[in-house]
Amino acid sequence: MKKNMGTIDKVIRILVAVVIAILFFTNVVTGTLGIVLLVLAFVFVITSFISFCPLYWPFGINTGAKNN
Repeated sequence: MKKNMGTIDKVIRILVAVVIAILFFTNVVTGTLGIVLLVLAFVFVITSFISFCPLYWPFGINTGAKNN
């Protein structure tokens, strides 16, 4: 699994995950949509920590440094 995410990409994903979590736990977003967004936030956090996005791989997208 070759890293394909840069620092800015990881920071944005974590910020979006935090916003989604805040909206969910303050009951702004509820129900099925809330659960789907919470799962998406979890995926964003996991992919940020491992620096690999499976959706980037088939398209050859790499937001990280050119030497990794």
